[in-house]
Amino acid sequence: MIFINPKIDFAFKKIFGSEGNKDILISFLNALIYEEQPVIHDLEILNPYLAPKIRGVKDTYLDIKAKITDSETGEQRTVIIEMQVLNVEGFEKRILYNAAKSYSTQLSSGQSYNLLNPVIALTITDFVMFAELSNITSRFVLKEKDFLIDYPIYDIELIFVELPKFKRNLSDLETIVDKWLYFLNRARKLNEVPASMEAIPEIKKAFYIANQANLTLDELEDQEKSEIFIQDQRGVITKALRQGLEQGLEQGLEQGLEQGLEQGLEQGLEQGLEQGREEKAYEIAKKLLGVLDEQTICQMTGLTIDKLRSLQ
Repeated sequence: MIFINPKIDFAFKKIFGSEGNKDILISFLNALIYEEQPVIHDLEILNPYLAPKIRGVKDTYLDIKAKITDSETGEQRTVIIEMQVLNVEGFEKRILYNAAKSYSTQLSSGQSYNLLNPVIALTITDFVMFAELSNITSRFVLKEKDFLIDYPIYDIELIFVELPKFKRNLSDLETIVDKWLYFLNRARKLNEVPASMEAIPEIKKAFYIANQANLTLDELEDQEKSEIFIQDQRGVITKALRQGLEQGLEQGLEQGLEQGLEQGLEQGLEQGLEQGREEKAYEIAKKLLGVLDEQTICQMTGLTIDKLRSLQ
């Protein structure tokens, strides 16, 4: 079997956002948001997957948006789920904007604010967003700045799942969360459904949908165009970062020459060049985390594996 890459926008929306796959989305959300507790028994997908009319264009696919109901309290919540492969400029602001917009547009003119329901923005990234944090999942809510007390209304929550931080092998998978993250990270490289994951009906079904043999010719073409788009964009980012590295090394050399004239040419040149190179290398390496593999980043920046991993 050949599985499509579930991290590509088209595949992600088809697997998790189709009307007939609500059971998959429920299992996924209960695992990632509610620590595998059966909080969600049913949901409504507000923008279900439809085969696009303009194939290969990323904007054809919207984020998955669903309305969930808490099985115990009956409270309704809106959940926005997004799979983000590229770390594009303004991405962090867009996440906040979409969450705030989904919250504010619930009311019509004159309606009471008490009718507002909470919004959760669940974002899965194929790059490292928070290098200073070791945990895979990060949750952000409104808190008092100095005492970190929660705002009385717990209505907007941002949840980020950083896939590059998930390092477990198949034999190490323990929880349903582990298995869903492994599915996202490794399905494209598998040629069969692992027995331990096949035991979970929703994950088994996700593999079935991701099986390339079950896609139409139009869907296969669209998946291929989406992957080409991602690779092209990564190429643009890599080229820009390489140029930035070269410019940084040149600036480091200039700084070294200036220091050398003041403190002694030999010592200043060596220190300035090394400092400029290493600082720029660290800066660029942070941007490359999750975009390129560790070996490639080390080759481009000159950093050792240990120094690179210290950034993670």
